[in-house]
Amino acid sequence: MKLSLAHAPYIANKIGIDLANAPFVEIKRGLEPVIEKAREVIEKDIKNERALEERVNELLEEKEDEIEFMRADVRQLFWMIKKKLAPEYGVILNNEERYSDLSHKILNELWEEDLIDYSVNENQVRGVIFKAIEEYMKSFEQIEDAVLEKISHYKRKLIPGTEEYDLIFERLYEEELRKRGMM
Repeated sequence: MKLSLAHAPYIANKIGIDLANAPFVEIKRGLEPVIEKAREVIEKDIKNERALEERVNELLEEKEDEIEFMRADVRQLFWMIKKKLAPEYGVILNNEERYSDLSHKILNELWEEDLIDYSVNENQVRGVIFKAIEEYMKSFEQIEDAVLEKISHYKRKLIPGTEEYDLIFERLYEEELRKRGMM
């Protein structure tokens, strides 16, 4: 599952909660600054990937006639170009490596901003952050399915994409996250 901007606040929140619950981590200036800093780091990473994908799409559009003439698979070309340009944009495509990199960056930011202190090896704290990201990403689809199931049982039909649908979806999504201790 790909990281998206819509999930950044929820992932950051899970990281903040997990760090606050870790017995070896001290939150110095409250939970909100920790969550905000984590969200900033995650969003920056996601925006880098978006910029990369925009560049790949530009390159594909420039060569559209040749691609069509050669009957090349556009999805495969997209992935190959993205893979080649990823280092230029600082994007890691392997999820495990990406989560590890993100956890390292988040920990560095939290430490530099003097938002946390810890009494163990930094790898243990990074492990908490890594696990929070990984757990959120693994449970995302289950949470979304539960929300969609609840919406399907509403008496009045909600139309996806409408403001009402989005508001109800977000409320139910956050409710489901709270049930799972992620918020």
